[in-house]
Amino acid sequence: MRKITKDRIYEPKVPPEEMLEASRLTGDATLEDLESIRRRTSVYVYEAPVRIWHWINALCITILCVTGYLIAEPLPSMEFAEATNQFVMGYMRFAHFAAGTVLSIGFLARIYWAFVGNTHARQMFYVPIFNLRYWKEFIFELKWYMFLEEEPKKYIGHNPLAHMAMFTFITLGITFMMITGWALYAEGAGQGSLPDTLFGWVLGLVQNSQRLHTLHHLGMWSIVIFAIIHIYAAIREDVMSRQSMVSTMISGHRTFKDDRIE
Repeated sequence: MRKITKDRIYEPKVPPEEMLEASRLTGDATLEDLESIRRRTSVYVYEAPVRIWHWINALCITILCVTGYLIAEPLPSMEFAEATNQFVMGYMRFAHFAAGTVLSIGFLARIYWAFVGNTHARQMFYVPIFNLRYWKEFIFELKWYMFLEEEPKKYIGHNPLAHMAMFTFITLGITFMMITGWALYAEGAGQGSLPDTLFGWVLGLVQNSQRLHTLHHLGMWSIVIFAIIHIYAAIREDVMSRQSMVSTMISGHRTFKDDRIE
């Protein structure tokens, strides 16, 4: 086994058959394990900006959901003094608005990276609805998640079902939450403010502030449900699929567990 570098060809001093000998001798690796290690491959899928955005976005969504829920339904324990003697909900609103601002800026940066990043950075922003193979794979993945298929397939980026979910709940969902959220913020910022100039039309479109609050609240619950399913599916695929999942969003590399094409 030779490794070609920019300057020279590297010839390992130890034969490949002996490089894993220590693992075998310690009693923790069978011959099948060693063969699996030899053929394991990985592909660099998610660049650093995508991974950083993913985790910052997850943190912002968590803060927004918790504070948003408490803003709509304050806990009785928060009413421990007169409003003039506490600022609990004020801090709650500040955390909500701050997280919303970071999420909005991050999402705009993510859109920018979709243009300058690799092909996997663009996958979240479109669905190949006219691609017949995509829908066949979508149905297959749906059956796999319902335990109706015995073995999963291999994908480099998101599988077709995850692709659709990311586009629906993240791309469209976050866009909806940003528009309705900033429209609600515009009420407090006042007429003529930048939020009002950019998003004040939304309140006129829905005709009612309470209705806008309700839509924003329903959007929050849809993202909460998506997040629960997303975490479950990522862990499930890490265990049951033929490629890595959770670690991929940390290292950027998709590691495959066998050398079959599909």
